[in-house]
Amino acid sequence: MGSVKDLKIIQEPTGINSGVGFFSFSDRYSVFDWGEMPDHIAGKGKALCIIGAYFFEKLLEAGIDSHYRGLVGNDGVIRQIKDMKEAPDIMAVSLYRVIRPIEKNGSYDYSEYRGTSVNFLIPLEVIYRNRLPEGSSVLKRLAEGSVSLADLGLTNMPGPGDVLEWPILDVSTKLEATDRYLPWSEAKAISGLADTNFNNMEKLTERINTIITSEVERIGLVNEDGKMEFAIDNSGNVVVVDVLGTPDECRFTYNGIHVSKELARVFYRETDWYRDLESAKKKNRLAWKSLVASNPPHLPDQLSGLISSIYQAVANELTGMHWFRVRPLSEIMKDIQYELAKSKQG
Repeated sequence: MGSVKDLKIIQEPTGINSGVGFFSFSDRYSVFDWGEMPDHIAGKGKALCIIGAYFFEKLLEAGIDSHYRGLVGNDGVIRQIKDMKEAPDIMAVSLYRVIRPIEKNGSYDYSEYRGTSVNFLIPLEVIYRNRLPEGSSVLKRLAEGSVSLADLGLTNMPGPGDVLEWPILDVSTKLEATDRYLPWSEAKAISGLADTNFNNMEKLTERINTIITSEVERIGLVNEDGKMEFAIDNSGNVVVVDVLGTPDECRFTYNGIHVSKELARVFYRETDWYRDLESAKKKNRLAWKSLVASNPPHLPDQLSGLISSIYQAVANELTGMHWFRVRPLSEIMKDIQYELAKSKQG
């Protein structure tokens, strides 16, 4: 069970053999690595399942391999999107071994990855950035000095809202208690990947970024940034795993307004709970959660309802199919704009 989706293992991956699993998408959500938040967002699980499947099928058309097998209907039959009669919340995927790094004295040992050549999850997240919206971690890290302009291939200090001349690729850990950004040299070292596969992972991220950007532009969205996860399959090739192209994996905007759970992050950044959380992470990177004395408050009902409608409208308009009974995205975003303006005044 994850903070957002659950995994049912149908066939466990072992040795050189991949397995089979079902992702069950829930209405739960998570922000700031906290885990499950106190509210659920109605319809989000089915919307994410549909959007993720849509992009996996687009990758297939582009000749990009992934672990996607199809969507699971109420009758247990695996189908493609066009053959589904109602909104699904279960996706069938291939599974690869998860080799967890060993925590030792406040750091992690990745030595088991060296010499491992097939059937495993790469312990990294690759992040593409087309813009640097307000709240981007890049701006925060530049201000703190934890990353330099040269590290990111930049020559001038960027500001909130800047459109990048070309996408920045960033990389972070995936299997540690708290994700941490890495220099590319360290990312390669801990992954144990050969040069060819490591370079392919970067190239695939760039190609997928282009596909997502093109698709969401059709419905008026801007693809600000997003993340990818990868594995090495039974043949030793890089494949895309987890889910991609959704409002949870990407930061989309509509006329400058966030179209994702980033709206929840904006709300929570003004709370005492968030300030406690940030303080705890600075004190102990591994066991920070136990140091947070407060709990996250509930989202306002109006905001929760609007976020719910956003997810469902994106699924409808991206696929061109009427899965959910919600208003057009353009109308929902007008309400979001009104609510945000009202909150600033109040």
